[in-house]
Amino acid sequence: MPRFHLPPVECASDTLTLTDREAHHGLRVLRLRPGDSATVLDGAGNELTCVVAEAARDTLRLAVKARRFFPKPACQITLLQALPKGKLINSIIEKATELGVARVVPLITERVVTHLDEDSAAARLEHWQQVAIESIKQCGSPWLPQIELATTPADFLARAEAFELPLVASLQPGSRHPREWFGDFQRRHNRPPASVCCWVGPEGDFTPHEVALITAAGVVPITLGPNVLRADTAAIYCLSVVSYETQAPCF
Repeated sequence: MPRFHLPPVECASDTLTLTDREAHHGLRVLRLRPGDSATVLDGAGNELTCVVAEAARDTLRLAVKARRFFPKPACQITLLQALPKGKLINSIIEKATELGVARVVPLITERVVTHLDEDSAAARLEHWQQVAIESIKQCGSPWLPQIELATTPADFLARAEAFELPLVASLQPGSRHPREWFGDFQRRHNRPPASVCCWVGPEGDFTPHEVALITAAGVVPITLGPNVLRADTAAIYCLSVVSYETQAPCF
């Protein structure tokens, strides 16, 4: 069944209207007609099963037949991702959405070559959020991750946000396998963590100064194995481990 996205404020009625990008996809790409079925995700946990009521020139009207609410995942995951070169961040956001993150925070680190002024940062943010929207439509996730403006590690740490298990992927000596940290948390609390953040550096990793800054804030270093991974591979590795560890049953 084709999936569309509308923000929660537009999903309150029993009749929904798709316009612009969503209507174009439904009308021109999928060629939906009255009587066809469709699903609408509001990104806030609601999945609406609909039937096309009217297909006009530039709009699609949908009649809501059923609503289903999905609670937030038990673990809220934040990915703090150093901006890679080119368009690789799009793929990272896409895969992060599929793996169930609640938030992606792009980072401007010392080894990041991308520089954003105020105008380009706002345009990038809008584009990145649209990437996440397209990803929930593809994978069916009822929760749309929040994509934030790019920031520096120091500025993010200054917020003093609390995470039950904060992790940083690091090539520095002393890093432990992430399973060890999850095991330690499980033994102390008799449950998986309810909030996790994953710091992933750029090509060449965080600088030693940045690692020291991050770990001084209580973030624990993890190893991603013996090979040096690309930034996008490292992000997928970290999020896959977190997803597995926080969803796996406890024995």
